[in-house]
Amino acid sequence: MNFVRRLRDRWHALIKELTKFGIIGVVNTVLDFAVWNALLSIGPIKAQVASTVVSATSSYFMNRHWTFRHRARSGLRREYLLFFVFNAIGLVITAGILAIASYGFDVGNVAALNVVKLFAIAIATVFRFWAYRRWVFLHPEDTLYEPDPARI
Repeated sequence: MNFVRRLRDRWHALIKELTKFGIIGVVNTVLDFAVWNALLSIGPIKAQVASTVVSATSSYFMNRHWTFRHRARSGLRREYLLFFVFNAIGLVITAGILAIASYGFDVGNVAALNVVKLFAIAIATVFRFWAYRRWVFLHPEDTLYEPDPARI
């Protein structure tokens, strides 16, 4: 019975994190699209880099203080660095897909590029969620856990 309870509790915690991550993702996707479309005149890839920096910064603070606030704090420097490394990988995924569409398939229509960007963000988001849970926002049992003095 204890095993079933733990399994149920873990499932509920995962659903809760996914829901919060999704809400934050929607907010930051809107922010990302707004910045990207505003800067599209400088080129889709440069605009993507700028929009990712803005939305990733917003996402870090929202995720740290809402989605993963119950998880261990392993140091702002460590978390922030890993968060941006994984966002850089997400950026490469998104920019790569946009580059293939823009330059490989000569997609120049803004509406079509927005659809491609949405697809690219979905692929990168799956990677980001996995990476954040695994390496950035640690579970208290993880070896790098340092208790937050404010929570003791």
